[in-house]
Formats: sequence, structure tokens, C-alpha cells
Amino acid sequence: MIEVRENCLELETYLSLRASVNWKVLKREQAKLALERSIYTVTAFDGERAVGMGRMVGDGTVICYIQDFVVHPDYQGTGIGRMMMQQLISHAKQLRIEDSELMLCLMCAKGREKFYEKFGFMGRPTETLGPGMIQYLT
Repeated sequence: MIEVRENCLELETYLSLRASVNWKVLKREQAKLALERSIYTVTAFDGERAVGMGRMVGDGTVICYIQDFVVHPDYQGTGIGRMMMQQLISHAKQLRIEDSELMLCLMCAKGREKFYEKFGFMGRPTETLGPGMIQYLT
């Protein structure tokens, strides 16, 4: 049975799940600080095996980003992503100050847009919103 747990994402799990989907290798110090500076994390477990994760970063009041959202390839298509996404969105709603708006953002891998659209995310650009942009500092 799959269980999603809050704020227990460990360094080894984080690095292992990133590797399972062939993401860029991070320095251990970099990964450790990323986890420590997260607002909120979710980790999906099948028994004691970690099979998915997601982090929330940002200021927690004006803007939050869903980051490092991964389901191990052996478990993709089983509903784990939906469970984790619902929990992340629910947490963001709890952070929102009454009578205010909180921007919840993410960047998804090409071809994964339809998954996120199911949760109300929209692609950019639109007529009123420009494209998301990124810069890698090395």
C-alpha cells in the first residue's frame, strides 16, 4: 500500500529518486541545503521503499514552486503522482493568507504538461503571461 509522508525526505532518497529519472547529479552539499531550505516535502513509500517525492520552495506567502517532483519509473502511472500533487496543492492552500492570492508554479518536463493541467496548472505563454524563463549559473 502506498503512503505519502510529509517532511521526511532524506538526502539519500532525494539523490536516488533524482538518479532514477536521469536528472543532473547534484553535489551532496547542494542537495542537503536544498532539502533544508524546502518549505515542505512529500515522499511516497511502498512499504519502506521510497518511490516518489516532491518539494515546495519559495516564500510561502506570495509564491511557491513545486520542485523535484519525481515518481520512480517502476511506479509511474499508478496514481502516486496524483496523490503527491494533491498533498502539495493542499499544503499551498493552507499557506495562503485569507483574502490574498498565492502563485503556485512549476516547470515540467516536455511532454508532461497534461498531467499538471489536470490540477489546474496552465502552460505559458498565454495572451497575458509571457514565457517562463531560466538561467543556469555556473
